[in-house]
Parts: sequence; C-alpha cells; structure tokens
Amino acid sequence: MSQLTPQLLDRVNTWLTPSFDTNTQKHIKHLLDNDIKELEESFYKDLEFGTGGMRGIMGIGTNRINKYTLGKNTQGLSNYLKRQFPSEALKVAIAYDCRHNSQSLAKVVADVFSANDIKVYLFEELRPTPELSFTLKHLGCHCGIVLTASHNPPEYNGYKVYWQDGGQLVPPQDAEIIAEINALNYSEINFDANEDNIEIIGEAMDDVFINKSIENGSFNTTLAAKQNLNVVFTSLHGTSIMAIPETLKRAGYTNVSIVEEQRIPDGDFPTVKSPNPEEPEALKMATELAEQVDGDIVIGTDPDCDRLGVVVRNLDNELVILNGNQTMILMTDFLLKQWKQSGKIRGKEFVGSTIVSTPMMSVLTNAYGVECKIGLTGFKWIAKMIKDFPELNFIGGGEESFGFMVGDFVRDKDAVTSTLLACEIAAQAKANGKTMFEELIQLYIEHGFYKERLVSLVKKGIEGAQEIKQMMIDARNNPIKEVNGSKVVKIEDYQLSIRKDISSGEVTTIDVPKSNVLIYYTADGSKIALRPSGTEPKIKFYISVNTTLDNVAAFKDTEQKLEDRIDAILNDMNL
Repeated sequence: MSQLTPQLLDRVNTWLTPSFDTNTQKHIKHLLDNDIKELEESFYKDLEFGTGGMRGIMGIGTNRINKYTLGKNTQGLSNYLKRQFPSEALKVAIAYDCRHNSQSLAKVVADVFSANDIKVYLFEELRPTPELSFTLKHLGCHCGIVLTASHNPPEYNGYKVYWQDGGQLVPPQDAEIIAEINALNYSEINFDANEDNIEIIGEAMDDVFINKSIENGSFNTTLAAKQNLNVVFTSLHGTSIMAIPETLKRAGYTNVSIVEEQRIPDGDFPTVKSPNPEEPEALKMATELAEQVDGDIVIGTDPDCDRLGVVVRNLDNELVILNGNQTMILMTDFLLKQWKQSGKIRGKEFVGSTIVSTPMMSVLTNAYGVECKIGLTGFKWIAKMIKDFPELNFIGGGEESFGFMVGDFVRDKDAVTSTLLACEIAAQAKANGKTMFEELIQLYIEHGFYKERLVSLVKKGIEGAQEIKQMMIDARNNPIKEVNGSKVVKIEDYQLSIRKDISSGEVTTIDVPKSNVLIYYTADGSKIALRPSGTEPKIKFYISVNTTLDNVAAFKDTEQKLEDRIDAILNDMNL
C-alpha cells in the first residue's frame, strides 16, 4: 500500500465501502496484496468519453468498465434528463453487442434508468448499433445507449450515448453530462430496478429498421443484376448477422455466401486476431471463401456493425481490400449520380466528411455542385451537421475509418445500409461489364488520384498515455518545416483553433470545436495529420498524397509512385 499515492489510496478505499459488493471488495484487497501495478492502472483516472463514447478494459476500478462505472454514468444521465425535460415522460432505448458482459451490463443500465422512473426499451438480444440510432428516433426516445467497444480486443467493452436526434453526444452536452456524473458519489446510484418500466423489444423493430434500410440503400438495380452478383459476407462474430443477411435477401440479393465459421456471435472473436475490417487479415477467411465460389465482392463488418470492409477484384482479377477513403469515394459518387439523375440536386444538398479523411471528397462533391462539410473525427460530428443545417438535404457521409451513412434515417455510421449500397454499386457495375475497382480508377482519372495511408503507434498504460501527450507537445513546439523535400505551407492546429499560412504568416481561426489534432500541408499537395485516438491507446498519423492519372493503363505505375511518396514521407518522419 505504501507504493500508492494518498490520492490513489483514497480512490481505492472508496471502493471498499458498503456501496460496493463483497466480490468487488475482495478483488481489490487481493490486488492490494498482490498486484499494486494493476491496481494503479485500474484506479489512476476515471474512464473518459472519447470520439466513440466511453471504452475501456472490463474489471474493477474507476478506469475500468464495470457495474459501478456504468451505473454512475447512467445515474448522472438520468439526473440530466430530468433537468432537461422536466415536464416530459422520459424514454430511453438500449442495445448491446456480442462482447462479454454486454447483456448483463445492458440490464444494469436498464435497471438504473427504470429505478429513476424512466421508460426503457431494451432489446431482447444483441443488435447492430445503427439499429439503436434508428430505434430511439422511431420511438421518440430522449436518448439511447449501446454497450459496445467496436473492434477493440476482447477484454474491452464500452458505453455509447445517443441523443434525441439519433446522433451521439456532442459538446456542450457531453461536458454537461460528464459534470453531472462526476458530481455523483457511487452511493447515490439507484440500482433498484422497476421492471414495470422496462419493455423488451425485438423482431417488430427489426422489421421496420430493415425495411427502412432497403428504402434508403436501393437504387434502381434490376433484379437480374442483383441475382447475378456473387456476394461473400462475414459478420466477424458480431451483431451484423442479426440484420445484414435478411436485408440483402429482402432487397433481392440471393447469391450470398456467409462465412459460417464466423457467423455465431462470440466476444472472444476466435478466428481473428482483431475483428477490425480495416485489417485485411480480419477478412482472410471471407476472401478465401470468395476465391472458392468466384465471389465478386466481399463485405465484412465490425462487431457492432457500424463499419464495413469491402474487398473487390482489381485489374488482375485479384481480391483486394479497399481502404475507407476509397469505399467512401465510390459510395459518395454513386449517391451523387443517383441524386443528379433524379433531378434532386438543386443547390441545397450536402455531404459530410472529416478532417483526417481524403481531400478527394471535396473535389468530388464540387464537381456535382454539392457542398462537402468537414468536421472533426467521429460520426457524431456528421450527425450534428444534419441537426445544424435543417434547411439542407443530407445525401450521405463518410470517414476514413471504414464508416459510411446513407441519408439521415440513422444518425451514425451504418454498415447495414452501407453493405446494401456497396452491393448496389457492384451489381450495377457488373451489369455494365465493369468492376467496382474500375469505377474507382475512373474517378481517379476524372478528379485526381488520391492515395492515403494510416499509421498507428500503440502506447499502452500510464507511460504510454504520457508518451503520446509528449509527442503532441513536441510537434506543437517544434513544427515540421519540410517533409520529403517539400516545404510545409500551412499548419492547422485544432487544439488552438488556428490555421497558419507559413509563407504569408497569416493566422485565421478554425471554426470547429477544439480537438487535439495537428495537420500539415506541403507545397506538393501532401497532407499529414497527427491525432491521438479518443478511444484507444494510440497516436495516429494520416498521410495523403495525390497526382493526376491519365488513363487506366497508367494506374499501376502511378499508384506505385504515390506509395513510394508515402514511404518517403514516413521515413522522413521516422515512422
């Protein structure tokens, strides 16, 4: 115990009071005697809300996901709801994913809401995150909760909060709710459920959601084209198995092969190192199945079904994974074409993207006379755009981390509708004698060839968090002046909300909320962004380069030159 600071010891001792169950207290005493380092990691801070809500390792302590940290969140949120809507009968919706303890933790959250006289709609089984966003809007709820940690390792879980519009919490509400939570003592959590306030929901809501996905994700593809598309799908042991196969079937896609070994939801994700569709290895089994059945397209989703990885055949008929920027560009162009053909582009439409996503989004949308609004990382900012600009029609939006949203019936990234959209694009391309990959190359010829790469450095624990913090301090105090022989011409610092033109010295204000992000722009058109992750122990470097592409024949050579340029940038930055 002598190794713990007095402040840390006070935090630990709070959890040894009668407000906490005997098993929790026993575990803490065991750590006190046997593992001070683990105890310190468990209590040295409170879990924080990041870009995707609150995520953390499950276990005892203030820096862990457990009954008490989530109970405290929910009690604080209950108090906040009552203050915000004093004369209304409050309603919330709750969903959860395939992770260990998700179901029991969801029930804890439901119990606390119900004990505070708030009506709860609780899904009977695991469900995709986008279905929760839809459900809370559909049922007129004041907020919604999803228990999920997206693609994090098996020991993680999390708590995402959605507001009335179906989007995740954004400032200033998140800070107000956090202040409400922090003001509470654990003894003030009301865990005594009122079961009369909890209503179990399921298939009836699935029906409405799936039909709405089909309505938003279908675009005049002939039945013959749908049936001719050979689709391979994997849920990577996650929640999408509850919605995507049925959505594709109802939409007319009958030639669908599912990776059976990954069909059953399992929080251990036994067949993959990481259930992250950004990583080609996660889609290996699906790609192998596609080779066996001569698949045209492979789609895999993350455990909570808000992001998707897409694999298509390249010019050599090899299966290759598209990165999130490429998928987003294809989907956005397809939607813009559909809107244009329907005569719906009238100067009051917009597309949403983020500051670390490909600059090609703005180039593409400008070609259609449509605005591309750029926000901070995280789909909550794209959802906020819809709320902030009710006079404009939202077409769709995406970010580089494999998320996309079609229309505004769901206010978060939505792998259900986006999977259908990907199939629509592939089916129509195949009917026209092309592949999705060829469609992408055509966009590069028309708008410029943009190539991106993400590099993530993992820095775990207390020391890791400090190291990441210091890296950002160093980058601010000693800004990069030149990258790979090309001078930095502009720096954007989203923490300080300033944009500086290096040649003129002019400084302008960035009109978005503060965020710990630095972006460098160079004379040759390269873009380098630095951003610590809001939900994982990582610092991320986003590199974007571009050039012109004259024709399909020049694609491979031009791509290699861009790859070499990115390699040179990373080498120059010692990454």
